[in-house]
Parts: sequence; C-alpha cells; structure tokens
Amino acid sequence: MRTPDYIAIRGIPVQIQYESDATVQHSGGHTLTLAPPTPNTPSAMAPARSLHAYTPVHPIQAAAFNHATDVGSGYVTRHNCNLVRRAHDAPRKDPFPVPSPQPPHCLAINSANHRPAPRHRPSSISPMAAHRRLLLLLLVLTPALSRTVLGVSSGGQTRKTYIFRVDHRAKPSVFPTHAHWYSSAAFASAASADAPLEPLHVYGTVFHGFSASLSASRAEELRRHPAVLASFEDRVRQLHTTRSPQFMGLRARLGLWSLADYGSDVIIGVLDTGVWPERRSLSDRNLSPVPARWRGGCDAGPAFLASSCNKKLVGARFFSQGHAAHYGVEAAASNGSVEYMSPRDADGHGTHTATTAAGSVSYAASMEGYASGVAKGVAPKARVAAYKVCWKGAGCLDSDILAGFDRAVADGVDVISVSIGGGNGAVSPFYIDPIAIGSYGAVSRGVFVATSAGNEGPAPMSVTNLAPWIATVGAGTIDRNFPAEIVLGDGRRMSGVSLYSGKPLANNTMLSLYYPGRSGGLSASLCMENSIDPSLVAGKIVICDRGSSPRVAKGMVVKDAGGAAMVLANGEANGEGLVGDAHVLPACSVGENEGDALKAYAANTTNPTATIVFRGTVIGVKPAPLVASFSARGPNGLVPEILKPDFIAPGVNILAAWTGATGPTGLEADARRTEFNILSGTSMACPHASGAAALLRSAHPGWSPAVIRSALMTTAIVTDNRGGAVADEAEPGRAATPLDYGAGHIALGKALDPGLVYDIGDEDYVAFMCSIGYAANAIEVITHKPVSCPAATSRKPSGSDLNYPSISVVLYGNNQSKTVIRTATNVGAEASATYKARVEMASGGASVAVKPEKLVFSPSVKKQSFAVTVSAASAPSTAAPVHGHLVWSDGRGHDVRSPIVVTWLQPM
Repeated sequence: MRTPDYIAIRGIPVQIQYESDATVQHSGGHTLTLAPPTPNTPSAMAPARSLHAYTPVHPIQAAAFNHATDVGSGYVTRHNCNLVRRAHDAPRKDPFPVPSPQPPHCLAINSANHRPAPRHRPSSISPMAAHRRLLLLLLVLTPALSRTVLGVSSGGQTRKTYIFRVDHRAKPSVFPTHAHWYSSAAFASAASADAPLEPLHVYGTVFHGFSASLSASRAEELRRHPAVLASFEDRVRQLHTTRSPQFMGLRARLGLWSLADYGSDVIIGVLDTGVWPERRSLSDRNLSPVPARWRGGCDAGPAFLASSCNKKLVGARFFSQGHAAHYGVEAAASNGSVEYMSPRDADGHGTHTATTAAGSVSYAASMEGYASGVAKGVAPKARVAAYKVCWKGAGCLDSDILAGFDRAVADGVDVISVSIGGGNGAVSPFYIDPIAIGSYGAVSRGVFVATSAGNEGPAPMSVTNLAPWIATVGAGTIDRNFPAEIVLGDGRRMSGVSLYSGKPLANNTMLSLYYPGRSGGLSASLCMENSIDPSLVAGKIVICDRGSSPRVAKGMVVKDAGGAAMVLANGEANGEGLVGDAHVLPACSVGENEGDALKAYAANTTNPTATIVFRGTVIGVKPAPLVASFSARGPNGLVPEILKPDFIAPGVNILAAWTGATGPTGLEADARRTEFNILSGTSMACPHASGAAALLRSAHPGWSPAVIRSALMTTAIVTDNRGGAVADEAEPGRAATPLDYGAGHIALGKALDPGLVYDIGDEDYVAFMCSIGYAANAIEVITHKPVSCPAATSRKPSGSDLNYPSISVVLYGNNQSKTVIRTATNVGAEASATYKARVEMASGGASVAVKPEKLVFSPSVKKQSFAVTVSAASAPSTAAPVHGHLVWSDGRGHDVRSPIVVTWLQPM
C-alpha cells in the first residue's frame, strides 16, 4: 500500500488510502462495495469536476468517494451517483411548498437513464490505477455549529430550536443510520448550507427526522432540502399540575383488579419530570421478573445509578438537549433551582404521576397526617418506565417530548402517560403538534396514550391535546376532602379547605383580619412578592386574592412579611372550586362567594377579627364526583366534530409519592420533606386513565388503543354518589354537560365488560384528516408513510364520520340536518346479543333519530353499523349547544352510552 495522501474537502482534512480490494471497511464497521470499471468503459472521458463539489459523510464514518481531478484516480460509480439521485429526486411532500434549488450532486448524470457519465482519466495515471479503490478516512470532526448560552450563532443571528420531519426513505444507503446522514456535509449541502448539522435529537420510531438549534435563515435553508417534509419551531409546554382507585370502582380481589392481576407485566411509560426511585411506591417486592420483551434501559447520571432501576421501575431516561439549547448548555433550570442532569426528579410532579398510575402498595401513607391509609396506584403491579422530558421551573420542550415518545415506543411500553399541554387553550394543527405526532406514532403501534386536558377551566374551549387518537382526560373530585373553617368575630362561619399541617392557631384566639387589596392596589391584593407592607400585616390574618402567582407562594409572601395566617380567596375565574395546599403558615382557601363576604366584613367592620380551624380528613363527601372547576372544557377549538375532553377521572387532592428534593409546596424556601404529597390538576387525572388502560390491556391484551378508550368512555358514569346528575364545581347547582366531562367519569367496574366498542384504525384516522381539509403531504408528516385522500363523492365528508365513541355534530347556517355513521363491535361474553337504542336529550332544539333501532349480533356477525341523524327546524335563538346521550342496551346489564352534542356555527 502506498503512503496515504491528504486532500481537503470543504476545508476538512481527509486521508486517502488506496486499496486493491473491491470491498472496503469503514471505520464504523460497515462495508461498501464500489462498482469496478468494466471493459467497455470509454477511454475518452468527460472532464472531471473538482472534488470540492462533493461532500463527505458523517465525520465519524469513513466513506468511499468518487473520482475527481484532486485525487487523480478512479471513476464516478453508478452506485454512489444513483444514491444521490434518489435522495434528490424523491418526490417533494411539503405542506408548506417552497421552491427547491438544484443540489450540487451528480450534475453529470445522464438524465435519460441515470447511468453515470464517464469522467476523464488523467494521463499521468496508469490504466491499472483504475482498478484501485479509494477509502477516505476523515481525520477531524466537521466544524461544529457554535452553541452559546444566549443562543446566538457565530454569525450573530439569534438561534432557536427547530424540529424537522424528514422523508426517511430518501436516506442514501451509504449512510448506516439516519443520524449519520443528518449530520453529514452531504445533507447540509443539499440545503445550500455550508456547515454540517449537529442534531439535538434524532427521531426514528414515532417520527422521522431531527431537531437542531439554528438561525432562522439556516432553518429556512433546511426547509428547502428535498427530503424535508415539514418543520416547526420548538416551544415550551407546561405540566398540568389514596382513595381514588376505590372511587373509580376498583376493589381488592374482585373485578378488574383481580382479572387483570393488578396490571402485572404491563409497562407504563411516563413522560414527565423524572422519578425518585427510592420511594416505597416504586418497590419491586413480590413482582415477577421484568417482561422479556422489554428493550429499555436505565440512564446513569448525577445522583442516579443504573442500578436505581428494578423490577418495578424498569426504565429511566432523560432528554435534555432541547432544554439546553433553549436555556443554555450550562443551565439546569430557568429559575436556578436544584436540578439533576439524570432521570432523578427534582420537581416531584413526575414521581407523583408515575405512582398515581402504577404505584406499589404502601402502608401507613399520608401527607403529614392528611389522607392517611394505604397508598397504591391504579395498576399496582404494572411496571413504570420514566422519561424525563420536563425540568424543574423550565417546562418541557417539544423536541425533548418528541424524543421521549420516540424512545418509549422503541423501548416497548404498552401505555404512555403525558400530563403536559400547551396551556391557555393553545392548539396547533396536528401536523405541527409534537404531542399529536408522537402519540399517533405510538397508537399506530398499539400503544395507548393518555394526555391531560389542561387546567384552564372553567373557560369554554380551553381544552388542549385534541387529537382523536389520544385519550384526553379532564379532572373530577372524589369523596374525600380536607375541610377548614374560618370563624369571624361576629360569629359567622365560612367553609374552606387546607392541607396545613403545622402548629395551629391557638384555640379561640381571634386575630385581626386585613385585606391589602383595599388600599394597596392589584399586586398587594394578589400578595405578590414585595407588595405587602410588613407594618400593616404583622400578626394578622391576611386575605389574598387567587391568581398570577402560585397559591403557596402567596403564603410565603405573607409569612415573610410577618403575617400570622392567610385566607386565599377565589375570584370569578375560579368560582367555587377549591383545592387543598400544604401551606407554610396557617392558611385555607375559600370560594368566590365566601371570599367576597370575608372581604366585605374586613372592609366594613371597625375591628375585624377571625381565626382558622383545621378539620383534617373527611371521607364520604357528597356530592361526588363534581367536574373540577379548573378542568379544561370543550368545545374542541380545532375540530369541533370531535368532542373533547373524552372523560374525567380523579384529579383533586390526590395522594401519591413525592420527590426528596423539595418540600410539599415545591418552594425553594420550604425545608420540609415528605414521602407523599397531595396535588390537584388534570395532571393527576391523566395517570388514573393510564393506569386504567394498563388494567384493561392486561385483561384484554388483544384490544387496540381505540377499543380501550371506547370501553372507558361508553361505561363512564354521569351521575354522582347521590344519584343526581354530575354537577360543575365552578357553578354550584348547575348540572355539567358533555362539554365539561366528555363521556362522564370513568367507572372501571364496568369498563372490563363494555358490551359494544367503537374501534378505529389507521385508515380511519387518515380519512378523518382528509375530511377536515388536511393535504396528503401534511397527513404524511403524522403517519410517516404516503397517503391518498378518498375521491370526492356527492356526500361531503365530515370529521363527525370518524367512528368515535362520542357524537359531535356541527350544523352550519341553513344546513339543519346531518347524518353520521357508527360501527359497533360486540366484545361481550355473549356472542349472540341484541341491543336496542334509546336517545336521551337534556334539552330541546334538535331531534335525533337512529336507524336501525336494533342491532343483532351473532357468532358470525360481530360488527353492525347504524346511522344517527340530527335535525333542527332552525338554530336556537341563543345558538347554545344542545346535548344528550345515545344508549344501546341489551337488557343484560350492558348500557353502551355515547354523548351527543349539537353545535350551531354561522358561516363566515
């Protein structure tokens, strides 16, 4: 072998070794066979182009390159040129078409047959040299994109993180993996860019593509890459932050718990803030070995050993690249709080949600005396895999969330729980929503996905996570409460709630009552930091308005100012909805009416006084459930033909395990540490649904994610523990509607045997997306494969046609009649069954007809379709939605209930 030569390709030093073998070995262990010259190779060859027009592959991969005059030997091989042509000529599928410039690859390829054009062989090289092969070994890494804490590129442009959906079929086979291709100079040059990329994440399971921190101009260049289908900017999402299993109808050694073996061997992936592995709720005592199909792992890092995983916590990973690109490489959290660059949970939210879904049985559990008893998750024997995609005080980056989805599905989870959302009712089209995209990839592989509906209720149209392939979970109350009572100097008593566990106020000791909002302005009324005059509040009970800052933070402000206690008063936005908090001083929360009365007493009394009495834990509260006041509501702001939320689950005052890194308030100044904590939010409701899905998957392993969701929806209850209609906590006395609770509150005693279910497959979701106007190339961003929308027919397709367990019909203008089709599948124990339909409408304004009114099933007929026609003579004067239910009954205990919502919209 001759002494290696060196050349420069785009300024990168490259070593050349001449090999006599036709097959050459790459440094990465891969081989590439170059096409040898053939006897009919023309002797007169076209002028060669400089090697600088070509680009090397990934810096850690050695690659074979074609001949050029800089090297002086070899041929342009048919193999390599055709690869480049396929990458370039792949049909462009972009929901946002932009002109595509001609790439610099293979310009000499014959356009008639795509065979390689001949090249000139320099006379200084002997003919035998044509039989030599080139092996190019890259000696130095490609110059990297500089990354700074401020997110500014070397050219002075501000950088952001972008997520790119790539046609994975366009990868040239010379690259062993998509990661090699994305970070190669070849990929960069196809986008008219100079420097190769440094991807933050590479996605290859539920999504194909990568994320990278780039300037806007570089991102635009990449969008023009012929293999890039779509791109969208990374954004920050927020977390939607035990008696509840029994409240849902689970009983020890009976029903679903027993038949599903408490969820044994089902693996729940939790995308959240990580996990605190030492908690008893994550003990693997008496569990069988980890399922052999599990492919996950345990990422070691600061304060987290690989041995932290066990037969319960079967996997733990963390994803920080998007977080680091957004906040800076050295940032652990945006607020400077303690954080771990490992799966360890510094926030507590992830540990709480994971153990709500699948916590092991833990005796003598409580939060400093509150909710004492036996704590266990909904599926106590299910396994947990934690994927840390959210960071304390910093939220969750879309790029990290998508990486969590990708890894969880590749690892082999059965259920994914995602208590994350956009907040403020923010919604995006499904093809640029990473949660929608990631969840579709999971569902299409048989993984059930539950998401939280959001905490922006009771405002209408506040629900988030709207994709029809996921279960969107709202929050309800349970029959347990933590009451506190305010006693006024005039003898009146007001009811509130609290989880305060410190030294109580002295018995019968009345303290002065003060409302800083009376004279101190808005910030003082909200008890914002540095807004309260210590001389005015010292030794007093201070009234603070709810909003703008965390509830527990207001108590810390009052304590620091010298206040003795606090009353947190709801305003109009929260109504009468109350949640308990583990305050740092004696404090309780009251509803809007009580708060107004309390502030009026403080303003109109010469010497207002009060005290607070804490009553502990009370069981058997009625009515329950109520729709939690904070639970996000419909209608669906993106596709009103799909009713969201799907159902509600326990989400108020839920006890579960907690991190050891922070106190129960989550405040830095809270030095308390507790094994369990009590939290409220749709974040707490979501893992209840995830655990329920794990139980159903264990009992019915052949059920699809759509069938599991259908079973939960059609068996949900719409009555409370008094037998009345489920009410709205935000407006006492008002009956809730399907726009508040979807199908109702899940009841797991019935979900095991739902009778009939509504199944949905990939082709149904594609037809749905076509019906709402998505172009085929936009749909491909979600489905990862080419699609075609059905040909137009006389009947205009509608989103209402999806075989969804709920029925939401939108009437436009003068169109006062609409028919939707549903197909029911009999999964009951009796193969021969007859179901009869009945319609229950809660209000007038629309009539509903079902044809046929009877469905007959047999061993050979497991599916039956029916039509539901909604008609209205005219839109109601108020144009308010009307609602009701369709119920199929077999007379043997199966009542398959589907909510019906009719909405009128005026055309623009």
